[in-house]
Amino acid sequence: MTFRQFSGIVELRTKIVSVSTYTVSLLYALWIRGAVSPVRAVLVFLAALAVDMGTTGFNSYFDWYRNVDDPKFNREEAKVLVHQGLSPGTAFWVSLVCFAVAALLGLVLTVMVGPWVIVLGTLSLLVGFLYSGGPRPISATPWGEFFSGGFLGTVFFFINVYILTGTLSLTAALVSLPQSFAIAAILAVNNASDMEGDRAAGRRTLALVVGKAKAPWVVYALVFLALGSLTVLSFLGPLPRPLGITAILSGIPIFLELRRLHRRGYTHDTKVPNMGSISKIFLLFSSAELIGLALAFVIG
Repeated sequence: MTFRQFSGIVELRTKIVSVSTYTVSLLYALWIRGAVSPVRAVLVFLAALAVDMGTTGFNSYFDWYRNVDDPKFNREEAKVLVHQGLSPGTAFWVSLVCFAVAALLGLVLTVMVGPWVIVLGTLSLLVGFLYSGGPRPISATPWGEFFSGGFLGTVFFFINVYILTGTLSLTAALVSLPQSFAIAAILAVNNASDMEGDRAAGRRTLALVVGKAKAPWVVYALVFLALGSLTVLSFLGPLPRPLGITAILSGIPIFLELRRLHRRGYTHDTKVPNMGSISKIFLLFSSAELIGLALAFVIG
């Protein structure tokens, strides 16, 4: 197995999502607390990355196992189990190792912080596996966007703030919602572009439930909710006000990218450029969050 194949199994290109949530939650923790433990910060980053890689690794394996990534439909070269003939067992064992590393780091953090780490961490590992594994994977249901955004956004944000501050904060869960909406939009684009293959594989994603005409509007609604909730939470007080300003400014390039998505349409043939567009949108959104938080430290 080459590094490129490993990268394809765990989809390293998508780790910008967990890195974004981690960085935003870290800056938020610093904003409310002033200082955090560098050791805890490094350990939780490594644990989260391991969970994310294991989850996408299992997704690669089970998508192959259920023939979701049928080469008749799939055009993504990064799907190494489909297009490069890599042994599916390799993906399974890589995923197990990633989860084992995450579990070990979770135990260390539990000793350092408290029992809630093991509870929330175990739940994250379970959902990470059931997202694509089990008799009825979450990714094959209309709840895929809810779970992907909820766990890579809200749950991870909440856990990180808890580990870094030592406090279980409902406010942290509230301010994580914009991140969750933005992450869910990524999966919504993926599912809207995969409708033909998903239907053939017997899946029932949200895109298939709402239909071809309405599936793109799920994407646009989630992006709007991400920007709108970030702006509202900033001007109402749970988040620093500069975040609202940077969110509004980011709306212009985000709208232009959404227009390109809409004009291109959502099919297997347009999936690669579509994922590129939603990745740009997510990066613009994340940049607005990070710049806004950074300005909050400067302005005070």
